[in-house]
Amino acid sequence: MKKLIAAILAAALFAIPFAGCKESDDEFIHIELNEVTHSVFYAPMYVAIEKGYFEEEGLKITLSNGGGADKVMTAVLSGNAHIGLMGPESSLYVYNQGKTDYPIVFGQLTQKDGSFLVSRVDEPDFQWEDLRGKGILAGRPGGVPLMTFEYLVNLHGLYDGTDLELITNVQFDLMTAAFEEGTGDYCTMFEPLASEYEKAGKGYVVASVGEGAGEVPYTSFVAKQSYINENTAVIESFLKALKKAYDFMETASDAEIAEAIRGQFPSTSIESLTTSVTSYKAIDAWTDDLTMSEESFDRLQDIMQNSGELDARVPFEKIVDNSYAEAVFA
Repeated sequence: MKKLIAAILAAALFAIPFAGCKESDDEFIHIELNEVTHSVFYAPMYVAIEKGYFEEEGLKITLSNGGGADKVMTAVLSGNAHIGLMGPESSLYVYNQGKTDYPIVFGQLTQKDGSFLVSRVDEPDFQWEDLRGKGILAGRPGGVPLMTFEYLVNLHGLYDGTDLELITNVQFDLMTAAFEEGTGDYCTMFEPLASEYEKAGKGYVVASVGEGAGEVPYTSFVAKQSYINENTAVIESFLKALKKAYDFMETASDAEIAEAIRGQFPSTSIESLTTSVTSYKAIDAWTDDLTMSEESFDRLQDIMQNSGELDARVPFEKIVDNSYAEAVFA
């Protein structure tokens, strides 16, 4: 992970950053937004995109899929993305590398692990202890998905290399393909992929990782401090659009939310999308007001240290700025 972060920082030095500014021939401020993966887990953001809430706030969003927090962080540091949606652990890594203009969290979207454990066989009475002696595709080293999963199985007395095998040599966005080709006994998948995989008869969803692991600041919106300082109004407008999405989702049915985000998942049935929304509501996946608590931030650092991935703990105020979200949700 240290080598990876060093490579990210080196790449950033040679990239040409750009700021979110209005183009002379366009009424909108253009925002390059890079997400860690594409999942119903991020439904509030997709609602804001699909229902035009960002445009109402004068923003035009270009969404791209980074395929892993390391790649999203590279995009943010290099200036190829203004805003990144990723696990906040990446900001801690960069901060500990001594970079001054490191990305900070200005909004937390999800507060639980959004993945589901998929087995090759049907296990209606699955218990976490059933993973003993098995191989699990659960993420990449240093990423929140793997660290949270390791923390969860440790709570059940299971340890990598002794009681089970955490398979970590597969790229995050290629895990499902590797599982389908025969790697591992289990694989963690986000929705709607998990439900679609089960629907196709390729595996069985046996447990929610988020439900088992409890609250953790899993996915957040981050941007470099310099970008935030120079584009305060943009950050406020961005969060206002998300607030509108939250307001919509508060009264909308699961089916209505699924219909609202359908444009983001054109090959997925409305039934699967509705099931995915229901699943994430059931584990209380989304924060209430896009703010991060210091308690959950400390728990994240506990999880990172449990995995041996955090060299030094970082003060909450160095990484998180709740002031923008607090103002919008006041």
